[in-house]
Amino acid sequence: MADSINDDIAARLDELAQLLAVQGADVYRVRAYERAADTVRHLPAPVSEILAGRGLPGLQALPGIGESLARAIRDLLAHGRLAMLERLRGESDPVKLLASVPGIGRVLADRLHHDFGIETLEELEAAVHEGHLSRLLGHGKRLGAIRDSLAHRLARVKPPVADARDARPPIEEILDVDREYRERAKAGELVKIAPRRFNPARVAWLPILHTQRGARQYTALFSNTARAHSLGRTDDWVVIYWDDGRGERQCTVITAERGPLKGRRIVRGRDVNPPALPRPAPPAAPVERGARPADRDRPGARTSGA
Repeated sequence: MADSINDDIAARLDELAQLLAVQGADVYRVRAYERAADTVRHLPAPVSEILAGRGLPGLQALPGIGESLARAIRDLLAHGRLAMLERLRGESDPVKLLASVPGIGRVLADRLHHDFGIETLEELEAAVHEGHLSRLLGHGKRLGAIRDSLAHRLARVKPPVADARDARPPIEEILDVDREYRERAKAGELVKIAPRRFNPARVAWLPILHTQRGARQYTALFSNTARAHSLGRTDDWVVIYWDDGRGERQCTVITAERGPLKGRRIVRGRDVNPPALPRPAPPAAPVERGARPADRDRPGARTSGA
């Protein structure tokens, strides 16, 4: 039993290390995942028992396992999946993630994603608490169940909201990562992955960057959402993930289309006096990579939270 569980977790960590190496991540980051895989593989007891008995501190006490790796192992044990691994494989699916919340089925998840532009559990939680989804979800038991489920999952997986905001990198640093990504993508210097979403031919078109600023590890890639495709922004909107050892967070950088910052790169949701979440637009079918969507009104900076 111990060998089966530990081997499975170790195999996922090994795969992460291999993907990071192929995609040009820092060699020390790659070795960290390799060492963690080796540690888990040779544990005398199931890693699940260590987590159950001693929690995250028990995992962090293992050789080569820091806070970020402990969280990754915890998430693999709890959910059988790891968002970072799915993203590096090109398998990330926001609709599937939203549909995993009790009270939200596939149809509702699809509407939340395509009509409201919600991609993460954090964005869903913010929209629920701000009342933007009241007409869609109502005010009854379902809304309460969704709130409770989100509070439970995000409390376990993410740091408290206040801590997350305090730990946000400076906007200048995020914009510098955005600059590096777009420059290197344009120069053809980055490995390209083949996302499964909106890519039936499995073409490797999506450049991915792994870089570092101080203690923060960054991953950047163009947005591959339905909205980005329908509005022709798959070479403009850049989704940036970072991890400073306290859990992974993300933001999106776009080109401002109006206001005093028009034409400049901004971190969506962290502009001055950001507007409220817009009313849902009619759903638009995604376009295949390489096609030119019809001209449409360009979006402004919506508040998705950085």
